[in-house]
Amino acid sequence: MTGGGKRRPRAGEQCEKTKAVKKRRSNQADFPDQLRQEVESCYRLRMPEDFYQFWKFCEKLKPDKPSEALLSNIGLQLVGPYDILAGKHKKTKSADLNFNLHWRFFYDPPEFQTIIAGDSKTQYHMGYFRDVPDELPTWVGANEAKKSCVISQIGDNVFAAVKLFLSKKLKEVTDKKKSGILKDIDENLTRTAKELGYSLEQKTMKMKQRDKKVVTKTFHGAGLVVPVDENDVGYRELPETNANLKRICKAIVDAPSDDERLKAFAPIQEMITFVQFANDECDYGMGYELGMDLFCYGSHYFHKVVGQLLPLAYNLLRRNLFAEIVESHLANRNEENVDQLAA
Repeated sequence: MTGGGKRRPRAGEQCEKTKAVKKRRSNQADFPDQLRQEVESCYRLRMPEDFYQFWKFCEKLKPDKPSEALLSNIGLQLVGPYDILAGKHKKTKSADLNFNLHWRFFYDPPEFQTIIAGDSKTQYHMGYFRDVPDELPTWVGANEAKKSCVISQIGDNVFAAVKLFLSKKLKEVTDKKKSGILKDIDENLTRTAKELGYSLEQKTMKMKQRDKKVVTKTFHGAGLVVPVDENDVGYRELPETNANLKRICKAIVDAPSDDERLKAFAPIQEMITFVQFANDECDYGMGYELGMDLFCYGSHYFHKVVGQLLPLAYNLLRRNLFAEIVESHLANRNEENVDQLAA
């Protein structure tokens, strides 16, 4: 009896251990905790599991340089936080390296973290989009910084995003040999994603649920999410439509003189006053929207106003890291030199 009593917990413990191992195998990439911590402490952001699993996938394709596993055939390179997995950050001599500016393109809002770079002519890049800095990304987006500020949704994980890119590439390719190589990668990626339990849909249920929380689309189209209580406190609309706001911005940028520009700024100044009232009444989303729209318009004429509106909105929403990121970005906002580790 005693022996039987002793055996049971052991079996239970063994069972728990097996479950833990299985769980690690099915959901978690085999990565040293120290390396995971390094990535997350450099960016001060939590990384989702698909980030690590995709590196493992690329490692199988090109063990010596996983970052370049998709470069020659698809034109995609793993960048940003992947540079830490590749150990590139250890080679830099720069002491004041800011990882939240590393591969941050001109129109990337603080919510967007680049992980893959494509065509340098259009500055095509993919990245994780987070509504809140201390939460995991809500989806993966893509932007072409040389064309516009628009961010398109391309799946809720990196496998889905690359699969979508690959599908479009396959439709364009006419060369049979090239097409065969792409199909092999596509089949391999699809199989790996399914084994790991990742959805390959462009728009998942999780993404649709997030869309319901969006209070306004903004110029970048990805939308803003802010907490709104049962009394509708949290967000109030801007007095101008997106189209009208763009016209106001255009009039400011195209003004023939500084005097004319100052006059053209009047509607923006009025909106800033409305934002101050809104902030006093806890409708923090209004300043967030105006600041984001002006950031997305991209002109240096708005940088000062953006610097007043966005960091304040982020801090009021307790998204302090995003406030830091936008301040650093505005101080170093340029269209080239996005790779902070480049010699």
